[in-house]
Amino acid sequence: MATPTYVVLLGKQGAGKGTQGELLCARHGLVHLSTGDILRAAVRAGSDLGREVSRVLEAGELVSDDLVNRLVEERLGAPDAAAGAVFDGYPRTRGQAEALDRILAPGGVGLCVLVELPDELVVARLSGRRVCEGCGTIYTLTDPSAESGVCERCGGRVVQRADDTPEAIGARLAAYERDTRPLIDFYDARGLLVAVDGDRSVEEVSASIEAALVARGLA
Repeated sequence: MATPTYVVLLGKQGAGKGTQGELLCARHGLVHLSTGDILRAAVRAGSDLGREVSRVLEAGELVSDDLVNRLVEERLGAPDAAAGAVFDGYPRTRGQAEALDRILAPGGVGLCVLVELPDELVVARLSGRRVCEGCGTIYTLTDPSAESGVCERCGGRVVQRADDTPEAIGARLAAYERDTRPLIDFYDARGLLVAVDGDRSVEEVSASIEAALVARGLA
C-alpha cells in the first residue's frame, strides 16, 4: 500500500488556497480537509464528537484545539482519506501543528506550500469576491451568478461576506501575520516549506505546487 501524502496549504485569505487544494486533491485522490468543513460534517453526522461541537457552538464558545484535533484525527481515519489529505485552514496554531505531527506519526506532513500574495492584491480580490450562502461556491464580480445573485450550482443566494470589506480585510491581514508566522517558521525549520507566487494564473500556481511535490517524491 502506498504511503499517504499529506500537504499543508498556508497563505492569506484570497490567495487561492481553496482552489489549489481542490485541484491537488482531484489530481492525487486526496481529501480536502478544512476546519470549517470538518465541524459542519461532524454536526450533520450527529456523532459523539459532532454533538460535542454542537454544544460548544450553541453556547457561542470557540471550539478548542483539543476538539479540533480529535475531529481531524477522526476524519483522517475515513476510507476516502487513505491516500492522504490537503490541509487548508488547519493547523491554525503551532500547537495544532504539533498535534498533527502526533496524529500522522510515524510519517507526517510531506510538504507545506505557502501561497504568497501582496496585501494590496488580497484587498482587491476579497473586496470583489461573492459567495453562495448555500454551498459556499466563490464567484468574482464578473461571474453571471454574482451579477444575478443566484448560485449556478445550488440556486442559493450569492452575497458579499460581511468580512470582505476593506476594513475587515485589513484586520484579517494583521491577524494572519500574527497567527501564521509561527506556522511558517515551524515548517520552514523542518525543511518542508515551499513558497509559490500566487499572483499568477491558477494553472501556473498549480504547476509550481506539482513541481514541488515531484521534487520531494510525493507525486
